[in-house]
Parts: sequence; C-alpha cells; structure tokens
Amino acid sequence: MNARSYLVAGSLILAATSAHAQQQLLVGSTSTSSSHYGYFVAVANIINESVDGVDASVVETGATLDNIRRMERDQIDLGLVTTNVAQHAVAGTHEFEDGAADLQLLWVYTAAPQNVVVRQDSGAETLADLEGVVFNPGIRGSATEATSEAVFAALGITPDYVRGSTTDVVDMIRDNRIAGYVKSGAGNALDSSTIDIATFTPVRVLSLTEEQADTLRSDLPDISVVDVPGMPDYDIPAYTTWSFGVGVAATSALDEETAYQIVSAIMADETVQGAAMASVAGADLAELTLTYGTIPLHPGAARWFAEQGLELPDRLQSAE
Repeated sequence: MNARSYLVAGSLILAATSAHAQQQLLVGSTSTSSSHYGYFVAVANIINESVDGVDASVVETGATLDNIRRMERDQIDLGLVTTNVAQHAVAGTHEFEDGAADLQLLWVYTAAPQNVVVRQDSGAETLADLEGVVFNPGIRGSATEATSEAVFAALGITPDYVRGSTTDVVDMIRDNRIAGYVKSGAGNALDSSTIDIATFTPVRVLSLTEEQADTLRSDLPDISVVDVPGMPDYDIPAYTTWSFGVGVAATSALDEETAYQIVSAIMADETVQGAAMASVAGADLAELTLTYGTIPLHPGAARWFAEQGLELPDRLQSAE
C-alpha cells in the first residue's frame, strides 16, 4: 500500500491507496467566497461522474501562485491557473526566477477582467487617486495580486497595500477600513464577492485611461486590455481594464490517459459548468483555450484537440 500526504486547508491528511483503490485527485481552486470555487466543485463532480477509477476532491487554496507551488510539492494534482502567471511559471520569469515550473495546460474556461472596485465614498475616481490609499491588490498568492502589483508599478501608482483573504477584505471594505480591492470578474460580470459588497455599499469600478491602457499594452504583453460593458444594476458605466484567461493545469505527473478522459468529459458537458458559473454557460472552451492559452497543452489535452481536428498554435505545442 502506498501513502501520500496532502495539506488541505491547513490540515495534513494522509491518503492511502492500493492497487485496487480509485485514483485520488486533489483539485486546487481558490477561496470559497469566489465564484471560481463553485466552478471547481462542478469540475470535480463531472470528473467523478464521468471518469472511471478517479475520485476528485476540491481544495480551497490561495489561487494561481499557491496552486502552482502546491503542484510542485505534489500536494495537489491539478488546479486553477491564470494564463499570464502560467506563462511566467513555464518561462521561469517573475515569481519563478528561481526555476521554471513543470506545468501543462488542460483547458481555459473563462476570461477574467480585473476589476478595480472601490467604495463610492472613498474619494477615488481614477486609478491615480489610489496613490497612498489603503487598498487590497488581490488575495495573497493569487494571480490577481501579482498582476495588480505589476500593473500599478507600470503605471507609477503606489497604493498602501493590505493583505488578506477575500472574506477578510470584503469585511474591511464594508466597514470602511480600506478603500477597495482588485477582484477578477466572472466574464463580463462582477464576482460574487463584489456583488456582496455592492448589495449594501455603493461601489465604483475604476477605468484605465487611454494613456494607461497603451502603457500596459507596451510594458506588460502577458496581459490583455479589454473594454467591459456597463452594469446598470449597480450604476457602473462601461470601463477599460486588464484581463487574462483562467484555466486548469497539471504537471507531467498526471498521466496522459487520465488527463485525456478529464478533458473529454469537461468538453462534452453542456450544463453542469454553466450552472455553476454563469460566464461559462454557452462558452466554447476549446476556442477559449486556443485563444487565451499561453503554455503547451498536457499530452492528454493535446490528444483531445487533435481528435477534434483543431490545430494548435505554436505556444500550445510541446517543444519535445
């Protein structure tokens, strides 16, 4: 009998497996207060219903950076990644200058506009107004946090950063202890935590100026600049912000057949993922993967794409 240790939500769990037991997969997600967590619950349900011999469980984590580090330590098997940080990991740049990560893409399920959300009474009406203001750049260890700091540095703006979980930060914004935060949107909709704040506290989403957008296009080519339509229900006009794709990745330790079966089940699903996350409903996951993917596909995922007759761009092809 083989044993494997997992660190789940701060607790050490020893999972024992035998030759006759199901393959145990731990799926790294993000904070339970995020709409993305619900998506990963749906993913685990699809895997458990559709992939024989596999038992998948969702782990609450600090999102992308935390998930990649956990995969490196063999604490989770696959998990949420953003396309920009995934590219940094494979290239060995930014947070991964100490060494490139073993990371392969499975699929992309949504784009993630990065919403700079502040209380309307904070006095901040532009990004420049956040200079020296108490502000959260995203949950610790997340791609949102890392990218927000890079964006503000590129724009020459230095907020007074406060760290914390999504739950902590939401409470701090409600209590007027901080001005706001950066939070990934759910497609072109606000994240559930932002909606939670906006239900009781009027909020504003800050927009990039044309000059700031040009700066980001020039200095940060690993992100996209996007226009987001207005949200009349929350009195939010159209705005411009930065964005990246959100997907699922694994290491080479995930065997090709299991990866192929997982990707096949995910791509065949027409209801479960969309019910869990509105931005995924009706989305073409294959097209999103081809458009936003920044690192080579896992061989199991590449096999599915090949069977569909879909040609992979160079960036998604293995160098081997």
